[in-house]
Amino acid sequence: MSDTPSGMNERSSSTFMIGALPWWQALIAIALCAIPMYYGFQSKSMTGTFCSIFALAIVFNEIGERLPIWNDYVGGGLLMCFFGVAIMKYYGLIPEAAINNINSLISDDANYLEFFIIMLITGSVLALDRDILLRSFLGYIPAILGGLAVAMLFGVAVAAFFGVSPADAVIKYVLPVMGGGNGAGAVPLSDIYQTVTGQPKQEYYGFAIIILTIANIFCIIASALLNRLGDRMPWMTGDKKTLIRSGANLARDDEKVKTGTTDMVSALLIAFAAYSVGRMMSRKILPTIFGASIHAYAYTIIFVVILAATGKIPASVRAGAKRLQSFISGGTGIAIMVGMGADFDIGELATVMNLSNVLIALAIVIGAIIGSATVGYIVGFYPIDSAITAGLCMANRGGNGDIACLGAAKRMDLIAYAQLSSRLGGGIVLVIASFIFSFWLK
Repeated sequence: MSDTPSGMNERSSSTFMIGALPWWQALIAIALCAIPMYYGFQSKSMTGTFCSIFALAIVFNEIGERLPIWNDYVGGGLLMCFFGVAIMKYYGLIPEAAINNINSLISDDANYLEFFIIMLITGSVLALDRDILLRSFLGYIPAILGGLAVAMLFGVAVAAFFGVSPADAVIKYVLPVMGGGNGAGAVPLSDIYQTVTGQPKQEYYGFAIIILTIANIFCIIASALLNRLGDRMPWMTGDKKTLIRSGANLARDDEKVKTGTTDMVSALLIAFAAYSVGRMMSRKILPTIFGASIHAYAYTIIFVVILAATGKIPASVRAGAKRLQSFISGGTGIAIMVGMGADFDIGELATVMNLSNVLIALAIVIGAIIGSATVGYIVGFYPIDSAITAGLCMANRGGNGDIACLGAAKRMDLIAYAQLSSRLGGGIVLVIASFIFSFWLK
């Protein structure tokens, strides 16, 4: 039996469709979801908040998917959800109570984003052939380091044009951008800065987050452009699910193995167990390595990789994890992007977009792309996929930035590699920063 939704066949008719619904049915449903949000009586529960989210998400996703230049070169519906909601928030077009509810569900108290990431990590790792999995992870750290090295080279070169010293270029520009995001990068970097110099950490953080914000926008746009390049030059990319070249038949998905509800429930149990291991390792057992804090996601990825490498997880459960990941990614990906837009202050960009900051941040991002793509190709990766995961997912704002970049690049199956960049790669940068700060700032 085909998995195609029954309404999809109706797209061939002359009726204008929104998703799989005739336009008038979709608009009625959107309006019914939006009315309680705008009149202030929507529930704060998960159900009520998702009503508000989907009232926004469906509209912006449809616009983004249908807008020709935006869809091809900027990031389609996912990125339209992000920027559209961010702009509406900035101009006060979404009630503040709704913004607070969305933030609480997606990234604050309930933290649905965490659940989203864990499900994607588990499904994407368990779906890969064991040999290919081990080969790809062994080559991934060199790809990260290649991106970091060339990003540093490009950043220092362009900064010198504006009279910025190499030390300041590395400390104030390169390290914050390549540090793995905000919580895993800019915040601990500011702590290291305060420890080494005795100066208030806010002094460092205030500028670091500005540069990181600019770089994050470039990373998202670059991800969409690299996806477009891959469509034009197929030899530079694969099936958007794996990094390794000449490994087309890697996914153990539900087309190869029969799965049922019990398999997906078992996959959920594996995902939650992996998450718990990550929490225990990062909070109690081994929270730091060489002085650098290791995020729970990094340990979660390592644990899932070990499980997959043993070959002991039943094939039906691995396939169930893949189906679960596909549903969560495809069904609620636009909701995640709405949540990130609601948490983003687009107004802060206007205060930092001077020429030097913009060009230095751009140079770092381009360096990350070139370095990770080149080293990735040498170790056997597709250059575009390596550039996106090992390069751009090092240079963005961490977990949220990873989702935005992978969404723009249409490569959500590579989430495990993206999280390695943000978490383990960010940890490597913190170790390097400890030595650089001590050498240059003392």
